[in-house]
This record gives sequence, C-alpha cells and structure tokens, in this order.
Amino acid sequence: MSIVGIRRARNLAVVALATLMTAFALGLLGSVLYTLVGNGIAALSPTLFTESTPPPGSDGGLANAIVGSLIMTGLGLGMALPLGILAGTWLAEIGRGPFADGVRFLNDMLLAAPSIIIGLFIYVVLVVPMRHFSAMAGAAALALIALPIIVRTTEDGLRLVPNPLREAAAALGAPRWVAVVKVSWRAAFQPILTGVLLAVARISGETAPLLFTALNNQFWSTDLNAPMANLPVVIFQFAMSPYADWRDLAWAGAFLITLAVLGLTITARLLTAPRQRTS
Repeated sequence: MSIVGIRRARNLAVVALATLMTAFALGLLGSVLYTLVGNGIAALSPTLFTESTPPPGSDGGLANAIVGSLIMTGLGLGMALPLGILAGTWLAEIGRGPFADGVRFLNDMLLAAPSIIIGLFIYVVLVVPMRHFSAMAGAAALALIALPIIVRTTEDGLRLVPNPLREAAAALGAPRWVAVVKVSWRAAFQPILTGVLLAVARISGETAPLLFTALNNQFWSTDLNAPMANLPVVIFQFAMSPYADWRDLAWAGAFLITLAVLGLTITARLLTAPRQRTS
C-alpha cells in the first residue's frame, strides 16, 4: 500500500472512532434526558407550585423549595455581580504586572475549585461562628461559585472591545471611568450578560454547598437567618428516600432545574451567536 493509501486508512480509522465515540456519548446523554423527561413530566401537577414539601404519604409540592432556590440564587447573584464585573473590568482595563497576574491566577483556581470545597469554606467562615445554618450562608456559597465565572467572562468580553473606541473617547476628553462605562461596557454588553446567565445556570443546580450552609427546611420560610428549603437539597434527600411520592417529587424537581438550565444556556448561545458570526 502506498503512503497516500496508508494516510487515508489512518484518517478513516480516526474519523470512524471519533464518530463512534460521539454517538456513544450522545446515546448516554439521550438516555439520561429520556429518563428524566419521562419521569419528570409524569410527576408534574398544579400542586407542585402551590404546596410545600409534604411528609411521607401525604400530598404536597415543591413551592417552598422553588421559592427558596430563587431567593438564594438571586441573593448570590446580587453579591457576585457587582464585584465580578468590577474585578473583570479592572483586569481588562487597568490591571497590569505581577499583581494582576496573581489575581487572574487566583480567579482561575477558584473557577476550577470543587463546589463542595467552597461549601465547606463558607461553613467554617459563616455557619460555625453563627452556630446555625442559614439562607444567607447558602447565598454566600453560591456567590463564591458565580464570582469567578463573571470575572472571567467580563475580562474576556472587554478585551474584545477595539482599542480605537477607547482612544476616541479619550480624544473627546472623557475621563477613564466614563470611557469604561459609556464605551467599553456598552460594547461588551453581550458577553458580560452571557457570563451572568452561565453563572446563574451553574449555581442553580448546586447541591453540595447548600448542604453545608442552607441545609433544608420542610416548611415555608423566607427568613434569611434560618435554614431554607431549596430544590437541589430536596431532590437529593427525596431521591434517596424509600417513599414513592417523595421520589416522584424529586423527579419533578430535577426536571424543573434541567429545564431552567437549558433555557439559560440556550439564551446565552443566542446572545453569543451574532458576535460569532461577525468575528
């Protein structure tokens, strides 16, 4: 066989192997989604959004867990959003030298840190001194997970802004902060918003940090200084229970989280699509 024939045979083998592995991965993903959607839709009911988590053998829903997740996710995002955008802006517009490199390195480490480590850190810093679990501690853990994502996407988005836009603002006599707010932030609005949506999608399904911080609450509670119900922990607890009605609620909660994450991911993709087409 000639050298060309050998290369073509190798190329065909690699392509066939890659196609097979892709089909295998898609098959696994499809089976998971099929099981989740089938069991999740079957467990949906109007009471799911109107009643709190029930005791075993009773009718109920996930209203308190849904509201608790929304509250803690919103608080976590509220903590991480301003700090993340400002830190990313500093790294992209001002930060230079070893200190900026160190901040960027620490942010990358935090981005790769397991969520259970972050939950344990917040447990030691907030829960142990307060001597009780709380929704505020859970929100702090979620904020610490979302922060590095927002910092990285903000920095990357601002670095895509052409320098002539900044120079034009400076030529018009605009101060540095005005050029950042009026020019750079506006030009990088899409990637920054995409990063925020990806951060929300990341923290909305986190279970391990909330087990160490917010724990759970079987009853309706909006007290930020007390344990609060949330969907990830309810799913974790109900899925392992021997009660069929609790397992049905766990399937329904998992379906809701998957649907929310899918919606946020699709939205982020749609926002980045125009920028990818023009680049």
